[in-house]
Amino acid sequence: MSAAAWRKITIAVTVHLAFVAIWWIAVIVGDVPEYILPTPWLALTTLGEPNYNWARHFAATTQEVFGGYILATVVGVTFAVLFTWSRRLDEALMPLLITLNMIPKVAMAPLFIVWLRFGIQTNIVITFTICFFPILLNTARGLREVEPELLDLVRSLKGNRWQIFTKIQLPGALPYIFSGMKVATVLAVAGAIVGEFIQSDRGLGWFMLVTQEALNTDAMVMALLLVTLIGIALYGAVIALERAFVVKDARVE
Repeated sequence: MSAAAWRKITIAVTVHLAFVAIWWIAVIVGDVPEYILPTPWLALTTLGEPNYNWARHFAATTQEVFGGYILATVVGVTFAVLFTWSRRLDEALMPLLITLNMIPKVAMAPLFIVWLRFGIQTNIVITFTICFFPILLNTARGLREVEPELLDLVRSLKGNRWQIFTKIQLPGALPYIFSGMKVATVLAVAGAIVGEFIQSDRGLGWFMLVTQEALNTDAMVMALLLVTLIGIALYGAVIALERAFVVKDARVE
């Protein structure tokens, strides 16, 4: 790892630690009641509560976030490729997808429960519907923004459609694809939590609703921190993939 990368990591860790310190000091100096905002340490101590079943809820939310996100990435990129290859398909289906995307996903959640029943699978579908469109739009834009002269050159050299896609369009579209994927990471976490708020018997979102009734703010804050950790892990995975593919391509060029 380069010195610049270590510098960025050091700055990021320092800023996060400073935020935690400010939070801790503000609660103590301001004499904030625990049921309003606990200290970071008090929130961490809830991890030792066996009745909270943290591992079960963390695993459920992680499955929903990553499952819906991966499904949205695969389907979104596939549809973008198909739309790029077929103008008629693009003209026929893209307006419909735009219309469907305008429907609030929260309003669709009760219907998903009726169609798909109660469980993690339904929350994965909700996450998928929220993440799908940004990935589709960014990928389609990236595949289309190729210099016409470059395409003409490849065609003049008898390059077929697959060669044009793999050698020209896909490498050029990678920054757009990862841009859409990074936006979708935030949406994936939100989609999973919204699904758990509406219907679930496990997960960190469901756990927050249950602990809210007893004003267990410390447990609620810990659940928020764990949700954030899932989102950071997903975002970090996307960043790692982007560096592995996009940066490598830039160096080769």
